[in-house]
Amino acid sequence: MKISITEIEDWEEFEDLVAAYFREVKNENNIIDVKVEPSGKGSDGGRDILVTFEVNDSIITYTRKWVVQCKFYDKSISKTHLATVNIPSLIHEYGADGYLLVCKNNPAQKVTEMFENFRKNCCFKYSYWIWDGRDLLGRIQIKDKLLKQYFPEYYNFTKSIEKDKKI
Repeated sequence: MKISITEIEDWEEFEDLVAAYFREVKNENNIIDVKVEPSGKGSDGGRDILVTFEVNDSIITYTRKWVVQCKFYDKSISKTHLATVNIPSLIHEYGADGYLLVCKNNPAQKVTEMFENFRKNCCFKYSYWIWDGRDLLGRIQIKDKLLKQYFPEYYNFTKSIEKDKKI
């Protein structure tokens, strides 16, 4: 059995999963603290979650802030799904360092190209990244707490196999 994004029922649970992932990475990779601020209900203007990392690189401690947008669509995310958001302005508005688009499925090629152009041409040196469902699951697959909460079918299956191996 493989882990599957189909265990996530709706966009709210998807956003909760992404926020929970960022809370779970505290104390990893020199991360000292993580502040996760969901936008709440209603129109979010292109920001579902604001994530602020406090990081220590052994010389100094600094913060990195990300605007995170989650898209829980069955089809590929197209540029029209992002048309109402001026992504560079949104990053600037929140004093962030970058924008992360997290999609249930793959983004359309035009969206990927748009993000590549943002990365290449941004005069403010903002970061622009996309995680599709596979990227997200790859990060979550090693976090038992998240698996148990959001992917109980997969979690129970893997635990039963581990139990069988011990016998």
